Amino acid sequence: MMLPLKLGFHRWLSSRKATETGPVTLGRRRIYLLPSRSGLLFSLVLMAMLIGAVNYQNSLAFALTFLLTALSVVSIVHTFRNLHGLNLHAGHPSPVFAGEPARFHVHVENRIGRDRFALNLSFKGQQPVTLDLPRQGGQWLTLTMPSEQRGLLHPGRITVSTRFPLGLFYAWSHVHLAMPCLVYPQPASQRGLPPELLNQQGETGDQGIGHDDFAALRSYHPGDSLRHVHWKSAAREQGLLTKQFGGARTGALWLRWEQSPNLPREERLSLLTRWVIEADKLDLAYGLALPDREFSPAQGEAHRRRCLKALALYGQPQAES
Repeated sequence: MMLPLKLGFHRWLSSRKATETGPVTLGRRRIYLLPSRSGLLFSLVLMAMLIGAVNYQNSLAFALTFLLTALSVVSIVHTFRNLHGLNLHAGHPSPVFAGEPARFHVHVENRIGRDRFALNLSFKGQQPVTLDLPRQGGQWLTLTMPSEQRGLLHPGRITVSTRFPLGLFYAWSHVHLAMPCLVYPQPASQRGLPPELLNQQGETGDQGIGHDDFAALRSYHPGDSLRHVHWKSAAREQGLLTKQFGGARTGALWLRWEQSPNLPREERLSLLTRWVIEADKLDLAYGLALPDREFSPAQGEAHRRRCLKALALYGQPQAES
């Protein structure tokens, strides 16, 4: 008899913890409601008023007591309806570095033909965000959470609550949206690339992709740095051209796992993260070689994101190929 009840409870608990994809609608089975502290105190006051009315047989005291009781009962319906039918949809959080606050974007939509007031949304242990929604309207809001470790940060459940209209009752619901945030390793404090890495670039000779001396102009290719675009040619309506440079710094820069052998894993990842950032700032063609994967030398924002993502997910079971 007890075993089916336990199994049913565990299935119910598991379903509550599972993440949900797509828009989530708060139905009546998802909303919970209890008296707030103010509501409990208000109930004690009503009990005292009722006792006084009975003791003194005062008709006005009875009328006032029953009127306030009726108002509190009606407020239960309005508190519940303030959440019922609310729609929530998860946005795509932007990656952050470890130690920075992760920002999760949630779209809250009111498809009902009535206004909603004093809606509170928050993660566990975080400050809530309060908003009002007009009828047939929606709003994007941002919930923050500290990021302490690299990898995928799953924020957990969002608590949606309200005390509208009188604050006597507290209605809430939990929504577990699937919106993991990618957390890059915290960059090492050491800025700049080591000289031994920069010296790698002189090994292949001048190939017209350095940064020292102007060499020539070529047609613009998507992904070229805007700092190298020859804007004067564009102003003369000669098309988009990219400036090429020659010099000693022409070879591809390789950032390898083995270049910092005496550091623990997390410190090594932080150092590689710093090198990726610095190489991108210098607009260098760089490659990244990790024990489990390798990225060919390239430039641009897309390459930077690929390298940082690989560093963030290195050695973790949820790492994507």
